Amino acid sequence: MVKDLPPLPRVPEFLLKKRRLTEKRLKLVKEVQEKRKQALATRKKAYFKRAEKYAAEYKKEFIDKARLVREARKASKFYVPPEAKLAFVVRIRGINGVHPKTKKILQLLRLRQINNGVFIKLNKASLNMLRLVEPYIAWGYPTLKTVRELIYKRGYAKVYNQRKALVSNEMIESSLGKKNIICMEDLVHEIYSVGTHFKAVNSFLWPFKLSCPKGGFVKKGNHFVEGGDFGNRETFINKLVSKMN
Repeated sequence: MVKDLPPLPRVPEFLLKKRRLTEKRLKLVKEVQEKRKQALATRKKAYFKRAEKYAAEYKKEFIDKARLVREARKASKFYVPPEAKLAFVVRIRGINGVHPKTKKILQLLRLRQINNGVFIKLNKASLNMLRLVEPYIAWGYPTLKTVRELIYKRGYAKVYNQRKALVSNEMIESSLGKKNIICMEDLVHEIYSVGTHFKAVNSFLWPFKLSCPKGGFVKKGNHFVEGGDFGNRETFINKLVSKMN
């Protein structure tokens, strides 16, 4: 005759309750992860569409400019491009013997250290400020390639007055989402085109900390047109930035 087996030990009520809570928590976490994954996939499509739209816009601008140059040449005239709206300014000299007014202007331009760079919207006020501090800066008109490389490689954000690396589009969306700026390409487009939210985007970007140029400067005490370094170098600023980036 088979002996009766001992009854199975009863599971304490607190363990059963703990298991139910754990299962519920895991289920909730899984649901949140799925929703986050779907939202991320939707946002990626939005990022890609915006990048496509901007690429088409840049291509159209390039083709239109080439067409105008060709038509002007055909009519034995000169094509005069519109005045630049955007400048990139790099500080190249220190503070020894700097006049207080000049020092204050450099602070207003957010150029507190040597090799710091910022984007500036060109108007009458900003041009006057640049002229006053010209011996301490090098500036010019950046191309789309320069703007994109600076933001992608050297871009840092100002988040709660702290310098944070631009590691995700979510950081941009949380700070500038109200202005319909949600990704890196939005930043590049807003800066390059000097859009309606240029001031907000420029304030969001921390001043760029560049390296010393490869091969060094030529002569900081002379103007660029005299074979030196400071002053307005127009499109040649792109060559300097590529050496410092």
